[in-house]
Amino acid sequence: MPDNRATSQHANRGDALDFAAALLDWYDRHHRELPWRLAPAQLRAGARPDPYRVWLSEIMLQQTTVQAVKPYFAAFLDKWPDVGSLARADADDVMKAWAGLGYYSRARNLKKCAEAVVESHGGVFPSTEAELRKLPGVGPYTAAAIASIAFGEAAPVVDGNVERVVTRVAAIAMPLPEAKPDIRRFVAERIDPSRPGDFAQAMMDLGATICTPRRPACVLCPLRAGCAALKAGDPERFPVKPPRADKPRRKGAAFVALRRDGAVLLRKRPEKGLLGGMSEVPTTGWTSRVDGATGADAAPFRALWKPVGAVSHVFTHFELELTVYRGYVDAPPPPGNWWSKDLAGEALPNLMRKAIEAALPGGSKRQAKPAKSKK
Repeated sequence: MPDNRATSQHANRGDALDFAAALLDWYDRHHRELPWRLAPAQLRAGARPDPYRVWLSEIMLQQTTVQAVKPYFAAFLDKWPDVGSLARADADDVMKAWAGLGYYSRARNLKKCAEAVVESHGGVFPSTEAELRKLPGVGPYTAAAIASIAFGEAAPVVDGNVERVVTRVAAIAMPLPEAKPDIRRFVAERIDPSRPGDFAQAMMDLGATICTPRRPACVLCPLRAGCAALKAGDPERFPVKPPRADKPRRKGAAFVALRRDGAVLLRKRPEKGLLGGMSEVPTTGWTSRVDGATGADAAPFRALWKPVGAVSHVFTHFELELTVYRGYVDAPPPPGNWWSKDLAGEALPNLMRKAIEAALPGGSKRQAKPAKSKK
């Protein structure tokens, strides 16, 4: 088994050049066409990436699939075509536009970052990885991606796809996340400084389309000649991950109050914490550490509550099951609550949409689904 530290720290420069050349030649012919990306031919013709589009796409793509992001990206550009318009946007409108993408702290930081770029940088994104990291919500990966793709800095960009490619090529047996520094060094030693953005996107494309988690298409891989995992006959062994700990399972209750005209009672969650700033139906006090009450007697106000089932959702650190109750109410909403008939336009996370769909009469369930972009 190759020594992963020796492989990453003492790469032969000729091998590194061959690595970059093979990767970029493949990328020139097989790159994905994505709405936030400029193709190699466009770059050669003198086009320059828009840092706003690069930043927006990278924030959206964190822990989300490309297919899921595409309609949201188009909708955001339609509403807020540049960083200045996003900085001026109402925070609730941003949360509504984000609803369904998950990890809602990203949306809050998106707004804060846009404001910081306008207020502290005159509406122009910083051009270096070091300066980008100072912006709200911009971590090491995102800063490297923006610096590399938008500004041509030879910053090593390492996401899950890149980790998979590198651990297989170098047969890095050290488990993640301990192997991350070695992976970053491996990438840094092989970046083509004349095309750092294309190099970064090529690595990500290779992991997404060829070097996949299951049944990688090794016969089509431009790096197969030097892939240690392929030579060992077991690419799927990498990346090595520590055993997963069982996630705790929390419980609570959700109370879907319906008005006779079909409106649903909603309220806003606190700005800080899980699902912060999003809309919700009233629920009991569950957290990632504590169960909430599950009985009808825990409802926030009196109604004839009927249990209609349960919904579950998997968060990063725990699973949650909510017992769902339905009740018909014909009264003004309590303070801080409101009636809504336009659920598609509300900032409802997927968990709350599930609860509402479980409670709505069968013919009305489609009302709870978010509107799709026409683009």
